Amino acid sequence: MPLDVDAVRRGCPQPMTAANQLCGADIDRFRQIASEDGPLTVGCTLKAALFSDVAAELGRKTPIQFADIRETAGWSSEANRAGPKMAALLAAAAEPAPAATWVELESRGVILIYGCDEKAIEAGNLLKDHLDVTVLISSPAAITTPYGALFPIAKGQVTSATGHFGAFELTVDNFAEAAPWSRGTLTFGPSRNGAHSVCDIILDLSGGRPLFGESGLRDGYLHHNPHSPASILQAVIKARDLTGTFQKPRYVNFEPKLCAHSRSQRTGCTRCLDLCPAGAITPSGDHVEIDANICAGCGQCAAACPTGAVSYALPSEEALVSRMRAMMMAYRAAGGERAILLVHDAAHGAPLIEALSRYGDGLPANVLPFVVNETTQIGLETIAAAFAYGASTLRLLLRAKPRHDVSGLAQTMILADSILAGLGFGPERIATIETDDPDLLLHTLRAIPPLAPSAQPASFRAVGKKRDVLRFSLGELHRSAPTPVGIVPLPPGSPVGAVEIDTKGCTLCLSCVSACPTSALRDDPERPVLRFVEDTCVQCGLCQATCPEHVITLVPRINFETARTPSQILKEEEPYCCIRCSKAFGVKSSIDRIIAKLDGKHWMYAGSSRRLDAIRMCGDCRVAFLAEEIIEPFSAGPPTVRTTDDYFRNPTQQSLIDEDRSGGEK
Repeated sequence: MPLDVDAVRRGCPQPMTAANQLCGADIDRFRQIASEDGPLTVGCTLKAALFSDVAAELGRKTPIQFADIRETAGWSSEANRAGPKMAALLAAAAEPAPAATWVELESRGVILIYGCDEKAIEAGNLLKDHLDVTVLISSPAAITTPYGALFPIAKGQVTSATGHFGAFELTVDNFAEAAPWSRGTLTFGPSRNGAHSVCDIILDLSGGRPLFGESGLRDGYLHHNPHSPASILQAVIKARDLTGTFQKPRYVNFEPKLCAHSRSQRTGCTRCLDLCPAGAITPSGDHVEIDANICAGCGQCAAACPTGAVSYALPSEEALVSRMRAMMMAYRAAGGERAILLVHDAAHGAPLIEALSRYGDGLPANVLPFVVNETTQIGLETIAAAFAYGASTLRLLLRAKPRHDVSGLAQTMILADSILAGLGFGPERIATIETDDPDLLLHTLRAIPPLAPSAQPASFRAVGKKRDVLRFSLGELHRSAPTPVGIVPLPPGSPVGAVEIDTKGCTLCLSCVSACPTSALRDDPERPVLRFVEDTCVQCGLCQATCPEHVITLVPRINFETARTPSQILKEEEPYCCIRCSKAFGVKSSIDRIIAKLDGKHWMYAGSSRRLDAIRMCGDCRVAFLAEEIIEPFSAGPPTVRTTDDYFRNPTQQSLIDEDRSGGEK
């Protein structure tokens, strides 16, 4: 492949060495460089194992970073113009990646094979020497008795399934064990409902709907076509190795104190609950719980979470944006123009790009492949950063038939599209490419119109947690926008916005303040006032659900002026001061309204100004006043409960009581 050394050096100012055959004839040059323990990036992934072994022999301690500049850049019909792309790929690979954390799952090899006919028993025979097998037949019409079966066989229908790899729990109705004296065809004993089963692995050959929502997203649950021998064999081979201790990445981090799911039994934000395709998220009081054993890593919860309570960890939003920054800055420095950022995953996108480079024309020179763990993990902060850094368009590569629902990604794109359109970037900036065909991928990329990037690309370094990265990205996007307007309206359900208050109906009870999980709504200890900080509002709706007067309205929008106007007063009233100690203790309009309703209209306060004075006092003074004046609460009117003494004072009532005591009729 041609190598534009000058362009790469312009984009990567670090010392660079070019070679023709680094893994062969030039291996000694690699040995010389690798012997010096320092940051090192190698532009080859095919021989990564060889380079790592040589470095280990040399006693190198700092790990080597690898970048693929051949399949993604050099093997292309536009390879002569791919120098800036190579610089971008090398710069991105050199960015440090935080180490992943892991979750341990243990399997003892107990497997339940759930099928509908003899194929489940055949699968059991293939696995009996490797796993602890139990076969459950859902509808045994006429199954020939297996000869010498060394595992339990039963019938029944699975009605519920919970748990994860290594700890599945199932409830089975119409459960009955096969009779050991079965002759000819299997017969079963008495059946019962509600049978409980525990296992480490489930092989589902029932042919029905998956037991766990989206098929293929729960580790240890294998859902395969019972009518395909190849599919059954594939499942058996995979199940055979599922014994022992396994590690899976902890895909997301969760901070419960930031969660805006619920307050005071009022439901607010449910974005992550609505999007999780694996069923790993469940409500738990005021927040949610995320089971790391079940999480499949799609990342839609992290992309949608407005508070940053859920953040992606493989890698974090900060690390992802930092890698994008290095890529875009190196591309521009090397002379690259009109960059198309192609976001893809390693499992689907990387093989597609490799096939295109090996058997087709390869990627265009201005298409920068940006690999992530899952394409659906991309959030608003990453999209905003991409255009702030100077990308002209963004494309997200998906499977022709996605493994799970991608509605979360679609919502993120709609939100980002609204912001870009409002800032003057125009249409067709963001789209998905849903294909398994390399040629169709190339055709779609070549059909992208040549849109101009930002005239003032940013170079900010995003730091902090997800919410901080989002704030940085949106601020820089606004600064580099063609028409940087102050306020951009957003579609309903957006995670940013404002609240409007009907001031005539608001009583300043401040229940919204106590319900707000992000302190976007605030009070003032000195006076009756309701403040609003738009920059921290996440449109969870808890204030709207809590307000007893129903005077709060959510307004989805993004206000780029909030940094200069951190808070605004939604409503302010004159305080009511205690007539005894002069301390402010309430809202004047509310106290006056209460007094107007009671004065002369309620028997307890009729003709008594002294009683109304108690309402005009603060809590402490009111208690002291009532004790000093010896005011009986019921003295101004008839008692509501009649006592025995009242009956004794009435001669007629006394006669009736005497007759009752003597056994006479009442």
